[in-house]
Amino acid sequence: MPPRTPLSRERIVAAATQVADEGGLGAVSMRSVGRALGAEAMSLYHHVSGKEELLDLLADAAFAQIPLLELGTPWRAAMTSRAHAMRAVLKRHPWALSLLESRSHPGEAVMRHHDRVLGLLRSDGFELVLAAHAYSVLDAYIYGFVLTELSLPFTPETGPDAFAEGLELPAADYPHLAEMLEQMVVGHDYAFGDEFDYGLDLVLDQLEVRRAAQGGRRRDQ
Repeated sequence: MPPRTPLSRERIVAAATQVADEGGLGAVSMRSVGRALGAEAMSLYHHVSGKEELLDLLADAAFAQIPLLELGTPWRAAMTSRAHAMRAVLKRHPWALSLLESRSHPGEAVMRHHDRVLGLLRSDGFELVLAAHAYSVLDAYIYGFVLTELSLPFTPETGPDAFAEGLELPAADYPHLAEMLEQMVVGHDYAFGDEFDYGLDLVLDQLEVRRAAQGGRRRDQ
């Protein structure tokens, strides 16, 4: 019989991620993670102090999946790339929506991520206050969009057509909704996810206006 692979924080976090992916955060406990590893829950305490630290590590592991772009990357390209990467992580791990910003003991990946995003904005002409506002607005947009996307009563695979066709929307009562469904949704291969880039561009366009208004210049200029 081959020797059992020793426990480590990395293996514990990987197992906790799998448990959360399959059952949500409510399914994560020292016992359930130990079971996924084929180990007693008590043995995990040699590596993790308890569930709260495990949740901190889960949040850190999720942030670690978002690539850190090099300082000096043009801010708009950087924020666009980050938004898409963050959306992908949140869709891959829906439990992360309620976890990423809720931890009071952020880990190294979390802190590096936040610092880099601010650095990318600051190095491309954003004054400190505007950089902070930009970060908050972008995160609110990303989190809010993904929350809506994951809550829809249809999936990208099934599409909205069947759902929309089942609605009772007399044009006389709901003329604008009926118009949108007829001209944009039913039979038009509409995908809510395609709205992400449109909304993101609106946010970025306005941030560029604010950046230019304060005389934003790259720090190396």
